[in-house]
Amino acid sequence: MSDLSHLDDQGRARMVDVSAKADTTRVAVAAGELVTTPEVVALVRADDMPKADVLATARIAGIAAAKRTWELIPLCHQLALSSVKVSFGFTDTSITVEATAKTKGPTGVEMEALTAVAVAGLTLHDMVKAVDPAAVMNGVRLISKDGGKRGHWTRDDESGPEAGATQDRSAVATPDRSAVVLVSSTGVAAGTREDTTGPVIVRWLTARGFTVRGPLVYPDARIAEGLADALSGAPALVLSTGGTGASPTDATPEATLAVLDRELPGVADSIRRRGLEVTPHAVLSRGVAGLAGRTVVVNMPGSPGGVKDGLAALEPILDHLLAQVSGGGAHE
Repeated sequence: MSDLSHLDDQGRARMVDVSAKADTTRVAVAAGELVTTPEVVALVRADDMPKADVLATARIAGIAAAKRTWELIPLCHQLALSSVKVSFGFTDTSITVEATAKTKGPTGVEMEALTAVAVAGLTLHDMVKAVDPAAVMNGVRLISKDGGKRGHWTRDDESGPEAGATQDRSAVATPDRSAVVLVSSTGVAAGTREDTTGPVIVRWLTARGFTVRGPLVYPDARIAEGLADALSGAPALVLSTGGTGASPTDATPEATLAVLDRELPGVADSIRRRGLEVTPHAVLSRGVAGLAGRTVVVNMPGSPGGVKDGLAALEPILDHLLAQVSGGGAHE
């Protein structure tokens, strides 16, 4: 019984006393998915549901729920949250939900992030049920957390929280398989353009055993904020798409260079070379790649063809690269 922190030595429920714990910056990232119909996905993306402002309503609901987690879950502490972000992505038949909660204090914010995802997802269900009453909210789960005595924890796979749940980063024997997909597009962020690249990257990563957040969508002018969001949970990999060209608004390479500790120029060059086999325009890509701490960050173009070329260039090297970054992998 003593291994469960909310039970005392006699098996009775209790609120954990955290008064002796040090205040540290704590971050938690959670995710979930509302599985629905292609019709609903199209309606939400076009903001054409009978109940308007679907995503805005769900976002506010998630943020409000995170702030009131202590009222909803009996043994949670009341926290002074410094930030709660709720974002959405799309696949052909689902709306993904991600929430990041931050605080500085003696206890973690996992429940706040999870509650934000759950309530945002339930709000989405409420908004779409007139069109699809059979929609299902799936996979509400913790993706990563930072801070406190255990430091960094990240989900290794989709098998469940028991996989490495009590280990810190240094204790994980296999390379981290967490990834974030980031889309730089003013049009997609405004809802005037379809995201034709982010979902492609998500499917590619998922098929290779990655746990994926996103696509996180940010307008070009806020891509630095998007990178900070993507890196907040210290994932193993961040793949961005868009904003790498010569347009005055393309700012992804500059924002990426500002967060990199080391560049990997060969990775970016290989993506350009792959693209040049198809179109001479590939030479115009200014995308960069490198390491932000132990996170591999790679910029890819914003076109479906450019993403296809980028993923093809990454395919033969990605596992070896991640193994090296995590401290393993052969150097021959």
